[in-house]
Amino acid sequence: MIFAAAGLVLGIIAGILMPGFIPKIYAPYFSVALVAGLDTAFGGLRAAMEGDYDNTVFLSGFLVNIALAVFFCYAGILMDIDFYLVVILVLGTRIFNNLAIIRRLYLKK
Repeated sequence: MIFAAAGLVLGIIAGILMPGFIPKIYAPYFSVALVAGLDTAFGGLRAAMEGDYDNTVFLSGFLVNIALAVFFCYAGILMDIDFYLVVILVLGTRIFNNLAIIRRLYLKK
């Protein structure tokens, strides 16, 4: 738990000290990658609460989800389709489903 708190503090400090700028052309890729990462994080939290968490599955899912979401975004841009909106919609739905299950699991305790 101490490593998670230290990582959070270091991340906040790095975010304050190194303000970033994302060019407009990369914004769809970044937004899709961010939502895919959040989806995986909430899925990992859900698995941990259910007692099914596996670090290998989490890390591989994290990398594959982000890579696949960015690929779909890139393919949509090549076809001149705003496919990143569909990816964000689907991943957002998964996030809310995971949050609902996490809430139910938390209330059962």
